[in-house]
Amino acid sequence: MCGIVAYIGPKEAYPILIKGLHRLEYRGYDSAGVALLNGNLRLYKAQGKVSELENLVSDKDISGNIGIAHTRWATHGEPNDINAHPHFSPSKKLAIIHNGIIENYSTLKSELINRGYVFDSNTDTEVLIHLIEDIQINENVNLVEAVQIALNQVIGAYAIVVISQDYPDMLIAAKKGSPLVIGIGEGEFLVASDATPIIDYTKNVVYLDDEEIAILNRNCELKIKTIKNKDKTPYVHKLEMQLNTLEKGGFEHFMLKEIYEQPRSIKDSMRGRLNAQKGIVSLGGIIDYEMKLINAKRIIIIACGTSWHAGLVGEYLFEDLTRIPVEVEYASEFRYRNPVIYEDDVVIAISQSGETADTLAAIELAKSKGATIIGICNVVGSSIARATHAGSYTHAGPEIGVASTKAFTAQVTILTLMALSIGSKKGTISTSKFYQLINEIENIPEKVEKTLKLSEKIKAIAYEFKDARNFLYLGRGYNFPVALEGALKLKEISYIHAEGYPAAEMKHGPIALIDNEMPVVVVATNKGTYEKVLSNIEEVRARKGKIIAIVTEGDVEVKKLADYVIEIPETQEMLVPILATIPLQLLSYYIAVMRGCNVDMPRNLAKSVTVE
Repeated sequence: MCGIVAYIGPKEAYPILIKGLHRLEYRGYDSAGVALLNGNLRLYKAQGKVSELENLVSDKDISGNIGIAHTRWATHGEPNDINAHPHFSPSKKLAIIHNGIIENYSTLKSELINRGYVFDSNTDTEVLIHLIEDIQINENVNLVEAVQIALNQVIGAYAIVVISQDYPDMLIAAKKGSPLVIGIGEGEFLVASDATPIIDYTKNVVYLDDEEIAILNRNCELKIKTIKNKDKTPYVHKLEMQLNTLEKGGFEHFMLKEIYEQPRSIKDSMRGRLNAQKGIVSLGGIIDYEMKLINAKRIIIIACGTSWHAGLVGEYLFEDLTRIPVEVEYASEFRYRNPVIYEDDVVIAISQSGETADTLAAIELAKSKGATIIGICNVVGSSIARATHAGSYTHAGPEIGVASTKAFTAQVTILTLMALSIGSKKGTISTSKFYQLINEIENIPEKVEKTLKLSEKIKAIAYEFKDARNFLYLGRGYNFPVALEGALKLKEISYIHAEGYPAAEMKHGPIALIDNEMPVVVVATNKGTYEKVLSNIEEVRARKGKIIAIVTEGDVEVKKLADYVIEIPETQEMLVPILATIPLQLLSYYIAVMRGCNVDMPRNLAKSVTVE
């Protein structure tokens, strides 16, 4: 969602802030702005990309070694220059940047209007900075106290940074529900939504917890208080992120780079957890809660988007290998439907960013009912990692492309290892099957590498369908979630309408859509319900649909029926989703590029969805 960057220290702030905004572009946004302090407080903002902001300030005063900057993903008020952040207070002596949603902003705004305040924008953020200044003046308190009092009146989520002309040696940052990280450099501090703008300057970071306020002083003093004025001791973490992972590395887009990183990211997600020679699968992050999983009467998987599709694969894995019933829930629906949760339930929460607002809220609901919460996420120190009882990092490395690729395959890998570990300890999987699977998992990165070599063939298929208006994706069993994920990727980055469906359900409605202009992608590998899928392909063919089939290497039956065939290496049925997803990622990528779409930053989307 919105991107936040702030700096205080001896250097010129503007170059650091602009570089940070470029690093945060992957989050998705519609406008950008910056406020700089050097005697007086100056504010510049523009609708569009960061480059528009750079053009705007090309002839402006951008001096100062303290400043805040922001990229906005619109919630309250349409994308335009006025609604862009930062926002001034009435006196123009305070400015604020904000990620999140103030749910009671309308009530607060009405009260402030009754006191004579006038608002320029339609945002909830401007209401907050007006409230802070109103408290500071009318209650005769300092700025830190005013922020504390204001945040005690706020309902909703926020990550904010406040800058003041009257306090030229201080920045104030605070968070609740939205991510915020503080970088501690040499004589300087940086604040950001995530670590990507910070890594150039320091690897020492502090992650703010909910309802905490950080006071950053130019004399290198960092104080943390709660909004209830309780002092907290900062805990300094070391960033593991490498700078080269934030660059494209010769690829045209981050998405393509991340697709090609999957042999390594999958291997990294297994590193230290799998030893096929010794027959060991062990996830250290959940070892203290293994008995909870082993004895669980039910597992509930909660997630959103691509992570939800990984969770669907997890449902098949856990039920196959552990014989524990599994429910997969959209986190956004789970939290609002008064779900039945028992103390012996285990909830697995999946999120790439570890900051997904709906998933965090669902976690808190499940915790309040006494359930055990296991997290699977990619970002060390993220909110979900801290909110769960235990969990496993995917170690996929930073994922910059908005459309998730390597995070999905890493999540499925972790779920596979987790289900295998619990199944072997429960005795619900035979020893021979266990060894067969762990040996095959070890071969998966090499088979992904081989699958990536099909890119030129996939590009040629993409050319044939780049002007299609609709796509249908079909799969059965383990391949049903693959069909859903393939359809989502195409929608996200090419803006072509696509729908994923269980192949057997096609005849209960979607078959009415099929004609000679409908491309139908069928995941038809030679395991499980292969013969049934052949029948479904025949049904499509009889109605002149254009068939693109993902098949197992050496397949002959589907080749007789399909218009286009993509062959992936042979593997175990439950590992097919990892391999079958790769061609669908490439197909979506090449179609989007051929259509001239912004692959890394598709319209209206955000990488880290930190609002509801």
